[in-house]
Amino acid sequence: MATVFIARRLRSFADGQAQVQVTGGTVRQIIEALDTQCPGMKAKLCEADGEGLDVTLIRGMAVTVDGVTSELGLLEKVGPDSEIHFLPAIAGG
Repeated sequence: MATVFIARRLRSFADGQAQVQVTGGTVRQIIEALDTQCPGMKAKLCEADGEGLDVTLIRGMAVTVDGVTSELGLLEKVGPDSEIHFLPAIAGG
């Protein structure tokens, strides 16, 4: 199973856990499995278009798989032993 590291601000959705194990072959599948295990997590990571048909990561959110920032977003492949991080953008200047 892939390991998803949970950002501190999202840990309330994961019963305070810093990481969880989920199964999926793409980031989209990982998020679906994560939302099943940690209800409400998908709403914090994704947004849908007006009709709810096209789901993407929320603006300002990046995902890394095995230390590489994904350019494919939800379509990024995930291996069974992958490590996944969802990283909010850091603002400031």
